[in-house]
Amino acid sequence: MTDDTRIRAWRPAVPGVTEVLHARMTSHVYPMHTHESWTLLIVDCGVVRYDLHRREHHALSRAVTLLPPQVPHNGCAATAAGFRKRVAYLDRSQVPLALTDRAVDEPLMPDPLLYERIHRLHQVLDRPGEDFEAENRLAFIAERLRAHLGLPGEPGAPRTDAGLAHDLRDLIDANFCAKLTLRDASDALHAHPAHLVRVFSRQFGISPHQYLTSRRVDQARRLLLDGMPASLAAAESGFYDQSHLSRHFTQLLGTSPGKYARSHALG
Repeated sequence: MTDDTRIRAWRPAVPGVTEVLHARMTSHVYPMHTHESWTLLIVDCGVVRYDLHRREHHALSRAVTLLPPQVPHNGCAATAAGFRKRVAYLDRSQVPLALTDRAVDEPLMPDPLLYERIHRLHQVLDRPGEDFEAENRLAFIAERLRAHLGLPGEPGAPRTDAGLAHDLRDLIDANFCAKLTLRDASDALHAHPAHLVRVFSRQFGISPHQYLTSRRVDQARRLLLDGMPASLAAAESGFYDQSHLSRHFTQLLGTSPGKYARSHALG
């Protein structure tokens, strides 16, 4: 059988995600092996057959599979048609090791909402510069994974939700041009990441990553109108690069940074 294996792997700059792997496979057979991280797997088409702790399992299309660290498993296509999968390897801060036995017993999670959230996470991970949004999405995924494995959600911070939301907004306002992570905010405000995102969105009607992006676009607008080149305005406003700025700038304002900067001459 001809193997048309296609693999793409990278390490995103997103706290909590150690590696991302997208693969299309037909005849390759994984031998028994282990990972240091949690293996969060979605199968977009086909079926993966694997053994985990001496029991046979199947990773099904459009379902979620979570394999725990240090537990040996193998894998192969269940049919000649092969499979297409996307994997996010999560560090141990996302799911406690105490839940390993539960994950061994029930690695398959037929949860359409969880699948959709993971799908959207992969879309964001595939776009440079969207680390803060990826963290926001990962927080809800990790929360749902823990709930599937029987761990109740973490309690919120002792301060009021409204106060916590305002504290997060102040933190973003003070750091939006710098490299700000949700983990940093969680540590600074002593609140769980998913709780932070939830109370902020409820209080202000916008997610933290949307607010962060809008502050950066606002800053870039001022710099562009002051005559700064778009490449420098992108860097000064906290964007990954000029194309990252252009994507969000156009989405928000309906025009490119260059056209916006030149618009005053058209008046």
